[in-house]
Amino acid sequence: MDDNCDDAKKTGLDPRPLPSKRPQLMVCAVLTAIAVVGLALGLGLGLGLKHGQGEGTPGPSPSATHSPAPSPTALWQPAVNVSWQIVLNQALAVDDTSSTVEPDVEVFDIDMFLHQNTSVVKNLHRLGKKVICYFSAGTYEPNRPDSSQFQSSDQGKALELWPDERWLNLSSPSVRSIMVSRIQIASDMGCDAIDPDNVDGYQWNNNGLDLTSIDSIKFVKFLTREANKRNLSVGLKNADDIITDVLSYVQFAVNEECADTETSKSGDTCQLTAKFIQASKPVFHIEYPASAPTVSSSDSKAACSAPDSTNFSTVLKTMDLSGWVEFCNGQTANTSVVSG
Repeated sequence: MDDNCDDAKKTGLDPRPLPSKRPQLMVCAVLTAIAVVGLALGLGLGLGLKHGQGEGTPGPSPSATHSPAPSPTALWQPAVNVSWQIVLNQALAVDDTSSTVEPDVEVFDIDMFLHQNTSVVKNLHRLGKKVICYFSAGTYEPNRPDSSQFQSSDQGKALELWPDERWLNLSSPSVRSIMVSRIQIASDMGCDAIDPDNVDGYQWNNNGLDLTSIDSIKFVKFLTREANKRNLSVGLKNADDIITDVLSYVQFAVNEECADTETSKSGDTCQLTAKFIQASKPVFHIEYPASAPTVSSSDSKAACSAPDSTNFSTVLKTMDLSGWVEFCNGQTANTSVVSG
């Protein structure tokens, strides 16, 4: 969620309803000892770690390196045009007795912490659905179960629209350790993928940490490696200008408001994000029409017919990312959520 997008105010355990305008495989060079007629030449084993981050041997910047992407054997690769729903402000009301869920889509993107101690993921699987688990990877939120683990020295400036939330040092070993724990939670829950938000603090944000696109590239690759170890797919949330650097690592994109020319500062966000479609990977696309939940025909057309957004999995949502959704065919639905 970049703070240059409109999102709704978070409630409860502070799920991420605000649009998110909101890391290289460690390379080891192993030199084998060679014995020649009684003469042994001992060659040392070199391991290059940058700043204790495990990012590989010193050399070109990550944007210029070409280390191979991970290839786990049981990784879910969603298809282009897959249908989906995203609900982040409340827990879904899907229990052991549920025989259906509305809408009848293939994928649900839900807040991880709100569902951690529930059977919702299991029951969505029972109903034939795939589950993406959302958490903020690039910001500190004060009301999460693990909030006390974040060090103040790893926190930058507050987000412009969320003064209680702060940007994080993406290179910090402590921050990365917490994110590994979060990824493990998603794995233990049975999630099929993760939706790590706020990986683009460098982009148009006064983060107070001198974050750069290189930091985000490294961080996304780090998250991907850790998730793939646990057979979890990963999505890239916004961060359109690093797509080329991480496209081979992630399995899908989550894009907010690329069709909104007032919000999409680069002006060609849909075009950049379409690289996922060209790579046979889906774009989970969200637009927040001003007229929602009574979407005008003009707003619907603008959201669903933006240049370069062909084959995007587009949903129209209110900014609180509640259970309400409208699709580009005009159909609407309300996913049942736990009240209170």
